[in-house]
Amino acid sequence: MRALLQEMILPELKDIKDTLIRHEERLNSMDKRIGDINTHLIDQSRRIDEVREELSRRIDEVREELSRRIDETNKSLNARIDRLYDVIVRRDEHTKLDERVTRLERDVQELKAKIAA
Repeated sequence: MRALLQEMILPELKDIKDTLIRHEERLNSMDKRIGDINTHLIDQSRRIDEVREELSRRIDEVREELSRRIDETNKSLNARIDRLYDVIVRRDEHTKLDERVTRLERDVQELKAKIAA
């Protein structure tokens, strides 16, 4: 009876053992793949961080350059506005002087007319 049971059970146990070995091999293979994927993801994460840092640095550089250019433009515009103001004031003063000279000429003409009469 024992021999009969061994003949029936031992082949099945061997099949189960072989199946278990195959599953362990597959699990080990999957563990290796997951490890490789994890290493790849860590590398990608590091690269993403480097790209972000580089982008932040470049953005800061562009921001500083734009601020500098805006400041230079504002200085230039302020100088031009000051110059324009000076020109406008001179024109206004010129107009007032022109009116004053015209009045003085009229007064001189009137005085000459009075003296001649």
